[in-house]
Amino acid sequence: MGLNYSGGFEETVAELAEHEAAGLDIAFVPEAYSFDAVSQLGFVAARTSRLEIASGILQIYTRTPSLTAMTAAGLDYVSGGRFTLGIGASGPQVIEGFHGVRYDAPLGRTREIVDICRQVWRREKVQHSGKYYDIPLPADQGTGLGKPLKIINHPVRDRIPIVLAAIGPKNVALTAEIAEGWLPILFVPERAHEVWGESLEAGTAKRDPALGPLQTYLQASLCITEDADTAQQMLDGMRPFVALYVGGMGAKGKNFYNELAQRYGYEEEAAKVQDLYLDGKKDEAAAAVPEDLVKAMSLIGPRSYVAERLQAFADAGVTTINVTPLAGTPAERVSLVGQVKELAADL
Repeated sequence: MGLNYSGGFEETVAELAEHEAAGLDIAFVPEAYSFDAVSQLGFVAARTSRLEIASGILQIYTRTPSLTAMTAAGLDYVSGGRFTLGIGASGPQVIEGFHGVRYDAPLGRTREIVDICRQVWRREKVQHSGKYYDIPLPADQGTGLGKPLKIINHPVRDRIPIVLAAIGPKNVALTAEIAEGWLPILFVPERAHEVWGESLEAGTAKRDPALGPLQTYLQASLCITEDADTAQQMLDGMRPFVALYVGGMGAKGKNFYNELAQRYGYEEEAAKVQDLYLDGKKDEAAAAVPEDLVKAMSLIGPRSYVAERLQAFADAGVTTINVTPLAGTPAERVSLVGQVKELAADL
């Protein structure tokens, strides 16, 4: 499951022991433009014993590649080898608007960062001459005193799993080529092959067999309920989240999530949601989100229906469900995690 980054983090972490007992396998800590994810991941590592932890995600622009590798190695150490490095490009609104760093070349930078991270974890003297990163810094660009160095500590593992957040065709192909895992968003299993199949096949054809099969981590809201009104209320509650991404995470002509909705076949609906959202009409934008899109990407409804949706996700290649339990009390949330774990075990 993903942990909430906007508040109540300590209370959520306090529930994790119960979630572990209910069968939770891995917890993702996002970053966005809230508190940094690293300090919170360390907090989770200290409060858990079996649970795997993951960044979901660290963006690639504001940490140097070597610092990203050092941070991952440190989190893997304090968790006893339980860390997964989730990274992604985020978007220009956050990178340029909050960090004041230029948003450019996400594909090229990601490829180089992954290569550098793996050098660090293998305790090699880091040497990289790429289009975006030069390590050590060439003499004509600095003091001339830089020399190849290797990390002082011995990492717990020489290969920490890397999961890439990706939805664009080229980014998904890169993920299938170089990463252990893929973290898509707004995932509709019935349309996944049509939208991403070509990219996944192209990347897999270049994949190092040592990486093993690509793991796919799907984010999905979860509510198992036999009450139709409750299910509808939960589905409606997802609309603002979808509207935020499809309508507000970008500008006209530069919104990856809007483009994805269009590729799913919602061209008119995606345009309407974006127009309303950018005009400040957020409630109307949420209301304009197609209900069948919300239903297709979630696990909301009776137990039998949720089981069917889990099967659809599995058939689409999903290996791990990253759930957001929609319930009022901690006990109810823990119960939902346990129930979906049971359903997944039956597949």
